[in-house]
Amino acid sequence: MAFDRDVLAARVAAELRDGQYVNLGIGMPTLVSNYLPDGVTVVLQSENGILGTGPYPAPGEVDADLINAGKETVTVLPGASFFDSAASFGMIRGGHIDVAVLGAMQVSAQGDLANWMIPGKMVKGMGGAMDLVHGAKRVIVMMEHRARDGSAKIMKQCTLPLTGRACVDRVITDIAVIDVTAAGLVLVETAPGVTVDEVIGATDAPLAVRPNL
Repeated sequence: MAFDRDVLAARVAAELRDGQYVNLGIGMPTLVSNYLPDGVTVVLQSENGILGTGPYPAPGEVDADLINAGKETVTVLPGASFFDSAASFGMIRGGHIDVAVLGAMQVSAQGDLANWMIPGKMVKGMGGAMDLVHGAKRVIVMMEHRARDGSAKIMKQCTLPLTGRACVDRVITDIAVIDVTAAGLVLVETAPGVTVDEVIGATDAPLAVRPNL
């Protein structure tokens, strides 16, 4: 059975380690802030200028002045700070972000990422993804394994415009966890009830399987 969005967010949150500085991309990755494991404290950075972002606000506690890069209302934790975009991108480009969790339209066998535009469709902007994929020390992609039309999103080669080349370290989808290695993609985990053959069948790129999976 495939993970739903909340279980997927909890699975991604389990990747984070105490003390890390983490950027959560627009879309599904923002859900990760609600599922940080007990005993793990991370500092969430939003590229629009917040360090110390908290979980989504409860009903009745919304502050319209506190928003993340996706224009969603958020909370801030004690000790949080606010700054301009120049300082924010200085943190990213300076290599001070430990982990970036990003959504994707496509990921290639080489770890290339396409997540910012579909030709012919309106694009509001590329956001900070092009900086994050090269500035963050580790890049985790969080996405559904297949597109809405059923096509594969993990490809031999991306067909959409790239955000970055060879920048993805791990892909966590609703059915699998896949590592990008020098030898290619390696399946390291499947969602409960999902078989290895089902994951391979839903993946366009060649997929090795970790021994004793």
